Parts: sequence; C-alpha cells; structure tokens
Amino acid sequence: MQAKHITPPIALTIAGSDSGGGAGIQADLRAFMAFRVHGCSALTCVTAQNTCGVIRVDPIPPEGLQAQLQAVQSDLAVDALKTGMLLNTELIQTTAELLRHWSIPKVIDPVMVSRTGAVLLENDAIAALRHDLLPLATLLTPNRHEARLLSGLELNDDNDTEKAAALIHAQGPAAVLIKSGSDRSQGGRDLLFNGQPHWLEGTWVDTPHTHGTGCTLSAAITAGLALGQELEQAIALGRDYVKQGLQQALAIGQGQGPICHWAETEAARFDA
Repeated sequence: MQAKHITPPIALTIAGSDSGGGAGIQADLRAFMAFRVHGCSALTCVTAQNTCGVIRVDPIPPEGLQAQLQAVQSDLAVDALKTGMLLNTELIQTTAELLRHWSIPKVIDPVMVSRTGAVLLENDAIAALRHDLLPLATLLTPNRHEARLLSGLELNDDNDTEKAAALIHAQGPAAVLIKSGSDRSQGGRDLLFNGQPHWLEGTWVDTPHTHGTGCTLSAAITAGLALGQELEQAIALGRDYVKQGLQQALAIGQGQGPICHWAETEAARFDA
C-alpha cells in the first residue's frame, strides 16, 4: 500500500514542561493536535508539579534552548509560534534573539505566577519581557493578574481594564487579549485591544478543574494562526475550544484537574 503523505501546518511552542500533564508544553501540543496542526516544542524549564501545585522548577541552560530553537528553525517551516513559561532574563533574551528573525505570527503568553502562587517568572525578568518580547508579539495574552503587573494598574472595573490594555499595547504588542481567567465576576468575558477596546462576551463555566486554561487558549490561537486564520477568528475558535474543554474538564488527581483537550468543538473540526 502506498502511503498518502500530508503536509500539515506547523506550530511551535516555547515553554516549560508540566509533569502532571495539564499545562505547559503538554497542553500546547494536545491543543495543536486538536486543530490538526503539527506541534514542535522547545523546552525552557522542567517543573515538578501535579494537580495540587508546583513543587520545583529547573530551567534549561540558555545554550540548550538555543540549540532546540535552531534545530527547529533550520529544518521545519513553522507557520506560527507561542511562548509560555520563560522564567528568567537569560531564557527570555535567548528566545527573543531567534524570534526577531522569524517573520511569522507570535503569540506571547506572559506566564508569571501559577494558580497556587508559585513564581514562574523571576522579578528581574519582567523588564526583559517588556523590552525584548512584547514588541515582537502578534498577540499578548495576559490574565488579569499579569495585566496588573505589566500595566501597574488595579483592574477594578471595565474602564480600568481598558486603560491597562492600552498601556500594555503601548509597550509594543500588535494586540492584547486580557483574559478573565478565574475571575467569576467577569462572567467569562475577555478584552481584546488592538488600538481600540473590544469586549468579547463569554460563558462562565462552573468547574474547579481549570488547570492549563491559559496555556491551552494561547496554543489554540497559535494553531488557528498557523492554519491561516485571521487573528479575530483564531481568538474566537480558541475561546470556544477552551469553553468546551472546561465543560468536559478532567476530575483527576487530588487538586485542580486540567481541562479536556479532546473535547468535540467546532474549532477541532475546522478544515483549513
């Protein structure tokens, strides 16, 4: 039997590993697959974590990250990429140096703190994130806590959120998506800012099992961009994918389980 070869779109994730399998590179690659996009990865950190929290974080040496990125870039025609946990200044600068020469859509997820309070970005690395990565972003996807850190503003109401988005947008990203995340008062709404504020209505899904939601959303958007979707369509389908994943979340472990990455959605059936 003759093989029928296919050439799928390719997406790259530059992020940390989650030993519990709910977030990080593990979540990203599953999200890529759900959109029928081939996933590549460059590992930045190895975390020891489970549904109860992060126990330990070990960064990859910058030279190791650089070698991974060069290996992918020299051989594979990547259509879009995302970054997740980068932890420190050296890893941010190593990533940014290669990304500057990659003219493809880039989704930057500024992973700073875990849901249980574990530090995932060192304090002195925030300046490097602002200076080196934000100007490269096609889309920046902070949650409300990360938006506070990047803007210096408290997000007490919609007006504050729009001001924060404008301040972050002025730091270089082409567009900013402030995610409501676990803030129940937002009712699942997110704010897209691309020079003007656009509130995206959503549906609050009542579940404690939300581990990996932010990673999954940024990965789903990246997959959409790799498929050639416009940014607004990629965001809409990515949000729908996450909503369905939350509605079928996995009750595993003794803590906060992950969302379901094989949930049936319109996004997963998207035909490029």
